[in-house]
Amino acid sequence: MTISTVAPTIGPTGISAPAFPDILAYLQAQYQAIYGADVYLGPDSQDGQFLAAIAQGYADINAACVGVYNSFSPSSAQGQALSSNVKINGIARDVASFSTVDLALIGQANTTIRNGVVTDVSNNRWSLPATVVIPPGGTITVTATCQSVGAIAAVANSVNVIATPTLGWQSATNPAAATPGNPVETDDQLRARQANSTALPSQSILDGIVGAVKTLAGVTRVAAQENDTNATDADGVPAHNLSLVVEGGDAVAIATEIALKKTPGTPTYGTTSETITDPYGDAQAINFFRPTDRTVKIAIGIKALSGYNSTIGDELVAALVAYINALAIGADVLLSRLYLPANLFGNADSATFEVTSLLIALDSGTPGSADLTLAFNEAAVCATSNVTLTVS
Repeated sequence: MTISTVAPTIGPTGISAPAFPDILAYLQAQYQAIYGADVYLGPDSQDGQFLAAIAQGYADINAACVGVYNSFSPSSAQGQALSSNVKINGIARDVASFSTVDLALIGQANTTIRNGVVTDVSNNRWSLPATVVIPPGGTITVTATCQSVGAIAAVANSVNVIATPTLGWQSATNPAAATPGNPVETDDQLRARQANSTALPSQSILDGIVGAVKTLAGVTRVAAQENDTNATDADGVPAHNLSLVVEGGDAVAIATEIALKKTPGTPTYGTTSETITDPYGDAQAINFFRPTDRTVKIAIGIKALSGYNSTIGDELVAALVAYINALAIGADVLLSRLYLPANLFGNADSATFEVTSLLIALDSGTPGSADLTLAFNEAAVCATSNVTLTVS
């Protein structure tokens, strides 16, 4: 490629810079134009090596310039540059987080629990908020945080041993599984969250609420339902109610964002409830849902062709599991769409087998050929142990 400059150029499509071979060829041509075309500049010559060193310096500087230029866009910035860019949207990169779980506490009215800790069946310790007061009703739901960082799992009803006995505090348990913590947020994850955060200043109240909740630490998925009619809708949401389904995150922080963004007088619907006091001292109950996990079972049969091995079978199972777990909250599981991950999205390994049967079921059901319908507050989940692969 013939170039006219060794410097980067900026055009309608962005920044570009010549490659090292083109820079070297340009410098060699300029050198020969000065000293004559018969000057030998091969890689074994001193002059040739000198020009190569200069060309490499230009290439390195150009790469730095391209990197600096691209660092100003969230779509191409990396590392610390991306962390700085997203501050414009009012968000920051998530550091390694701790697992959280919603605990239902039962005790005598007005009992104060200070620095409470509950352990699970694996002896992991989960810390309550610094101060929890049992309300007159005798029960309260709070979000506990695991004392160990990372993806600490806890199935439903497994966090139930009071490690810090307090007079009047009778029991604790988790009705739903814990939300595992995360490692340091990757660039791709931060870019996705930055894109979601652009909904914060939207004209739609609902978009603004969803955008605000999605930016909270630990929140992984959000679904929203707004019933603006005068009757309860098909999903059971009462008239003129707002309902959010939020996976992960602190319950109080979620409720606070909903209270801050929603229009006055709009009630909220859900099974998780937190009382939020506004700046004027008025308390209001904010309700939302935690997603109910519905296990998807898959029975798939394949015919092995030339080149098939068990590793490809594991790849097929992993593709199905990843597809199910990536579905949005409330999304139905459509049998016909599972054939795409079942065939490994058409990659080279898909030529080594033929899918002969594919059946699905929810929870303890028998796999069949019908699509799986989920409620708006349910989420499809799948593990490799839920996939049965039969090879013939």
